[in-house]
Amino acid sequence: MTPQKPAMEFTYHIGWRSRGRHPGRHTSAQTGLGMEFRNHAPLISHPDPRRIDLRQTLRDPFEQVWVRVFNQKSSVPVFVICDLSGSMGFSGHSRKLDIASEITAAAAYSAHRVNDPFGFIGFDDTVREDWGLIASNRVHGAMDIAERLRHYHPAKVGADGLLGVSDYLKRERSLIFLISDFHMPLEALERALTPLVRHHIVPMVLWDAAEYRSLPDFGIASVADAETGARRTLFLRESYRERILQSFEDRRAALHQLFMRHQMPPFYVENGFNADDLSEYFYQFVAS
Repeated sequence: MTPQKPAMEFTYHIGWRSRGRHPGRHTSAQTGLGMEFRNHAPLISHPDPRRIDLRQTLRDPFEQVWVRVFNQKSSVPVFVICDLSGSMGFSGHSRKLDIASEITAAAAYSAHRVNDPFGFIGFDDTVREDWGLIASNRVHGAMDIAERLRHYHPAKVGADGLLGVSDYLKRERSLIFLISDFHMPLEALERALTPLVRHHIVPMVLWDAAEYRSLPDFGIASVADAETGARRTLFLRESYRERILQSFEDRRAALHQLFMRHQMPPFYVENGFNADDLSEYFYQFVAS
């Protein structure tokens, strides 16, 4: 049964050959009933008379019967890996976990449309097995996860669990949407990304203008660290506000440099999720 279509769907493709055995829509290294010519082979090795190449057979001085061998189109596992740490509970112009829910639902439905299995892994300071979904073509489980994200209120914990996520992934190369605000030490983030480089990672950076752009030029503000609960009182003035803005721009540049070092162009979501923008991301950064 086809699920009710979510509000958003995007188009994605990969720039590498899938090794998946199940039929799909991606370029593959598997032989099968595709249209991409691979090579010729003796009929005895590939007993499919429908693929006999008469011209190649007639040219063979040893009188072997030759067939054309083709690569099939195959499926690719798609995963959402989602940060469930305290900072993801931030609510400004939008709630970060609401945006994560929209991305998860869109990714699950988009994968379902092209027959790709979809899975989900949630983490905070550990990998959360209660937020795990084994990759499959049953999209309803993914929609349930997306709905749970809308109602989830994270504890004041960090995101160290990202370091263990690779142990929960298949060895088969997968397309992974890594959703987080990445408010974590860059050294820890780099250690977490290193075992993931065998996969195709799309970092989905969730920031909100209310975190830094919408601060007043003058006044007193009380702020809390979402992951530790520590509170501070700040006396805001224009110069201090400019320092905060600059620190976020520096953080953006540092994240970009780190991700590009691992060939993972980041995708920023600040003013709500737009599926068309994500489609454009794949056309811009991923060679089809």
